[in-house]
Amino acid sequence: MKLLLHTCCAPCSIYPVKILRRMDMDVMGFFYRHNIHPFQECRKREDTLKKYSESIGLKIIYQKDYRLEKFLQSVVFREKDRCRYCYYDRLKATAMVAKKGKFQAFTTTLLYSKFQNHELIRETGEAIAGKYGLEFFYHDFREGWKLGIEESRQLDMYRQQYCGCIYSEKDRYFNKCGTGQVN
Repeated sequence: MKLLLHTCCAPCSIYPVKILRRMDMDVMGFFYRHNIHPFQECRKREDTLKKYSESIGLKIIYQKDYRLEKFLQSVVFREKDRCRYCYYDRLKATAMVAKKGKFQAFTTTLLYSKFQNHELIRETGEAIAGKYGLEFFYHDFREGWKLGIEESRQLDMYRQQYCGCIYSEKDRYFNKCGTGQVN
């Protein structure tokens, strides 16, 4: 099966790529960047992914633009539901690239994270897949959570400490620095 893998970062792609290749999938990655803030963080993740993907022979399609404003406009005043929008936007973009590239299916490295809402990702992916005439390939990659972390450390990869958007960065660090409570 020819499958397009939405890839949020190199560390989260380690285990899913191994599993998909073991399943004899023809895997290619897609790096979506609009939700990763600030831009320097986006570049660190992209640079790490480029280095890693080259080392394992994984082709990646990289977005050329950076629509920070569109992302923020889409979630402002809906911050508590921002992940729903973010999942939808990333999976829709992946499906559009998959359709154009004649892939049969798509999936996401978000399914590797124990911090993501798997049921919402699955529902969103399946709805988008139906709209584009594709298959959303669901696999619970969390089974390899520790293995992926260990390997990323052995490879001395840059490992981000938050999901990507400025809201998740705030959730991660605001209370840690002792400046207040997250609302």
